[in-house]
Amino acid sequence: MAPRAVLVGPPGSGKSTVAKALARLWDVERRDTDADVEATAGKEISEIFVDDGEQAFRTLEREAVATALAEHDGVLSLGGGAILDDATQALLEAYAAHGGAVAFLDVTLSAAAPRVGLNNARPLLVGNPRRQWMDLMEARRPIYERLATVTVLTDKLTPAQVAREIADAIDCQAD
Repeated sequence: MAPRAVLVGPPGSGKSTVAKALARLWDVERRDTDADVEATAGKEISEIFVDDGEQAFRTLEREAVATALAEHDGVLSLGGGAILDDATQALLEAYAAHGGAVAFLDVTLSAAAPRVGLNNARPLLVGNPRRQWMDLMEARRPIYERLATVTVLTDKLTPAQVAREIADAIDCQAD
């Protein structure tokens, strides 16, 4: 068992919303590893960062991704920083090598800002949220691009349009 598609990308790219649209399109379940982490920890991600630190969150996140890749067969969306973990990268590479689709939802700062609000509710965007987001993308973009089997720029698309592009790309790859 493996997900039909795994969605990766930065905050504001639309991973959770697109996952819902893609799951509806394919009539499958969706799963979000951020929600899995919160369920395991019994608290919100921002609280995990404050109470336990980023490293504790990343450990929970790595475990959530590994579990979801092993047991979920619908659409899976990962937290934006999940791809930073070497073990997670290896799992995603193995998944893609066996025909799995990793969709990178790309987005520019100008499109991400209104979606995310770039406020302090996101633990890694505290301080100067626009600068922090740009720094995150500079560090993460090469990883997103390397892991991706499909890339969609989400800036001017609705979640349904992004879902359709992903589905079409995956269907073409399967042919």
